[in-house]
Amino acid sequence: MEDSSAKVNRAKKIRFEKSGYYFIGLVAIMILGFWPTYFSKYFDGTANFNLYFHFHFMMASLWIGLLIVQPILIKKKKLAIHKQIGKLSFIILPLFIISVILLKHHQIGGKVAQGLGASLWLQLKDIIIISVMYTIAIVNKNNIQIHARAMIATGIVFIEPTLGRFIILTVLSEPNFILGLGITVAIMYTLIISLIIMERKQTSGRWVFPLLLLIFMAFHYLIFNQVSFPLWDSFAKWFAELPIT
Repeated sequence: MEDSSAKVNRAKKIRFEKSGYYFIGLVAIMILGFWPTYFSKYFDGTANFNLYFHFHFMMASLWIGLLIVQPILIKKKKLAIHKQIGKLSFIILPLFIISVILLKHHQIGGKVAQGLGASLWLQLKDIIIISVMYTIAIVNKNNIQIHARAMIATGIVFIEPTLGRFIILTVLSEPNFILGLGITVAIMYTLIISLIIMERKQTSGRWVFPLLLLIFMAFHYLIFNQVSFPLWDSFAKWFAELPIT
């Protein structure tokens, strides 16, 4: 009976070493999401993007590339190469965060408009979640169960901006940011909750996805309710007026 039970538990485990193949799907979503406003511009000759956008796109692409390659290397038992490539994350992640900050600052254009503080939650969400999950992954680099889940969580962060753009710009009959974001969030929550349910009987690392969901929910509450407060508005004003872009 014990052997049979063990086989059932193994069958229910998520095969994290296969996650790289799933993240290839994220590349497809990224192309679909950014096709109307980025890729298509190179075909009709209207591409006029600034350096900040290119920098951000490059860093995001490199991170997704890591999420694809690293699990495949684990699956193929290329552990030495996996560790060497993993060191690049110490460079790519900080540069990705910098790219998010610079792009948002450039988009603001130094204008302190009403609701600026509330508008910053969207970018802060991505920075905080990917930073927290990456920190968890690195602290637990020798615990594959926690490390793998946390790195997958950093990839889930990219679903919202890519899938959201596709839904808002292509699926909806008219662009509607709140509606499109709501649909995207519902899909993401379904994915994360499904992972939580699949892992409910695991003994190691199953807290990672519930933590991810809680952080997402906290930020989405702030975003959908356009929450702000004087101290945060002051920070937003200070940020907008910084001479960095």
